[in-house]
Amino acid sequence: MDTSRRDFIKKSAMAIAGTALLSKAAGCAPAAEDKKTTLAVQLYCVRDDMREDPLGSLTKLANMGYTHVEHANYVDHKFYGWTAQEFKRVLDDLGLKMPSGHTVLNPAHYDRDAGVFTDEWKKLVDDAAYMGQEYVISPWMNPEMYSTYNNFMWFMEVFNKCGELCQKQGMRFGYHNHDFEFSETLNGETIWDLIMNNTDADKVVMQLDTGNMYIAGAIAKDVLAEHPDRYDNIHAKDMIQREDGGWESCLLGDGVVGVREALDLARDQGTELFIIEQEAYQGKTPMERMEENLAVMRSWGF
Repeated sequence: MDTSRRDFIKKSAMAIAGTALLSKAAGCAPAAEDKKTTLAVQLYCVRDDMREDPLGSLTKLANMGYTHVEHANYVDHKFYGWTAQEFKRVLDDLGLKMPSGHTVLNPAHYDRDAGVFTDEWKKLVDDAAYMGQEYVISPWMNPEMYSTYNNFMWFMEVFNKCGELCQKQGMRFGYHNHDFEFSETLNGETIWDLIMNNTDADKVVMQLDTGNMYIAGAIAKDVLAEHPDRYDNIHAKDMIQREDGGWESCLLGDGVVGVREALDLARDQGTELFIIEQEAYQGKTPMERMEENLAVMRSWGF
C-alpha cells in the first residue's frame, strides 16, 4: 500500500539554545522522550532485503538508528525463518525490540463449533508474547468476513475474543486498515464504523494507517478526531498519485496526506507507538528510503 515523506527542517548546528528556539518558531513537536513515544519500522518496507538477507537487513536498520521493528512474516511458527527463540536472540544482539507484529487473523483460526481458537493461532500469540510484543495486529480482512452483515458481526465477536486471548499474555489485539474499510458498507454503515462500534476499546486496538485510508477519501486527522481513544499504535504513511491515476506510498512529507499534522494530533491524543511504512520508493532503494524516513520523523520530534 503506501507512505509519506518529509519537510526536512535543517536545524542550526550552532547553539543548543538557538536550536530550541528555532524548533519552537517552526512549530516543531516536543521531543519523543517528552511524549514517551516509540518509533519503529515495519519490516515489510524492506521485504525483499529481508527475504534475501534478514540478518544483514536488520543490521543495516539498527546501524541507521532504528531501535524498534514490526514484523510482517510469521510462517510455520517462525519469524523470517527463525524460531521465536532464535529471532529474539538476533534482535537482542542488535539492540532491537519488536513491540508489534502483523499476522492475518482468518476465520479458519477460530473453531466456531468448539468456541476456541486453533492451536495454530494460540501458538502465534504465545510466540508474540515470548518476543515481548505489546500488540498482535491483523493487517487484513478477507472479503468473506464482510460478505454479509451477519458474517461480519460474528467476526467482530472473534476480534473481541482475540483481544481477551492477547490480554491474558499482557498484550493487545489490533486491526490495521487499508482503504476498503472506508468505502465498503454493510446495512448503510462503513466497515470502519462497524468495526469501531462493535469491538471493545479495551480489547481491540485500531492500528490506523494514515496513508491507506486516503485512497478511499478518508482523512487521517478527521478519523483520529472521531475516536481519540482507540489509536495507541499508528502507521506513519504518506501517499502520492501516479501518472496512471493510482496511488502509492512515498517519503514522509512528500505526499498529500497531511501526515505530519495527523501524527502530531495522534501524539497529543496519547498515541505511543509510531511505525514507519513505505512500500513504493520512487527510484530509491528501500533502505535509502528507510534512512530518509527516519530522518524526517526525527526532524518532526519523534
